[in-house]
Amino acid sequence: MVGYDTLLAYNQKDIFAMPLLHFLVRTIDNFTEYSGRILAWLCLAMALLTALIVLLRYGFNIGSIAAQEAVTYMHGSLFMLGAAYTLKVGGHVRVDIFYQHFSARTQAWVNALGGIVFLLPLCAFIIGISWNYVAESWVIMESSPEPGGIPAVFLLKSLIPLMAINLFCQGLAEVLRNALVLVEGDAR
Repeated sequence: MVGYDTLLAYNQKDIFAMPLLHFLVRTIDNFTEYSGRILAWLCLAMALLTALIVLLRYGFNIGSIAAQEAVTYMHGSLFMLGAAYTLKVGGHVRVDIFYQHFSARTQAWVNALGGIVFLLPLCAFIIGISWNYVAESWVIMESSPEPGGIPAVFLLKSLIPLMAINLFCQGLAEVLRNALVLVEGDAR
């Protein structure tokens, strides 16, 4: 009886599975890249709105709670939804004392295991723990406690599970990318 070795390059199942994995990684990366580029424009809009708020407040003595909250909403969106893009481009904080000296294969092992053991379970936990919190906010259509504020706190809270879902998807892409490095021996 011939055994099935998943690491053999000429195994029929591997020949068909590898293009699918590459396609999945590319699809998630493209979504994350596109989202990140849109969020970059949000950063510009946030800076312009902040400048406008300051100009109106100190130049014309006009204040707007809704405009100030809009900056908070943009800021929350930028950081919560930008986490996946930051992971994709390698912008997360990491301690490189030992890692930088590892071979590409050892780095792939560290990245894959780190994603499987830490990142993906953390994202699943955040989704699970925040679901009821966000759902309750949607049920009551939670709004700003400030008079004249934005009546959409429920949307702001929705960023919590959305961040975790986006980060989970990009984390999955990173794990698969590193698995492909381990199986194929190249860094695609």
